[in-house]
Amino acid sequence: MTKLLEWLLGVSLVLAAWAVVSFDLLELRLPQSYREAAWPMPLYLLVSFGCYSLGTVGYRVATFNDCDEASAELLGQIQEAKQDLRKKGLKI
Repeated sequence: MTKLLEWLLGVSLVLAAWAVVSFDLLELRLPQSYREAAWPMPLYLLVSFGCYSLGTVGYRVATFNDCDEASAELLGQIQEAKQDLRKKGLKI
């Protein structure tokens, strides 16, 4: 199962539970306070998801590893390209 399908399944389950509580679809006769608390729940979940996403991106940026081998390889390729261009008469 792909991540997209996992997220869609999770969101569908949460929305189904929200609809059942908010609109009393199964006639559970829940107290009115439950229904009042359920109405803004999608907004709270959206804000929570945004905070989680922002925190995850910030953490991954802060712990990003340097690629020393790739950097050295790239610098070598740049030097080779400069030498090749100088041989062909381009002044750098």
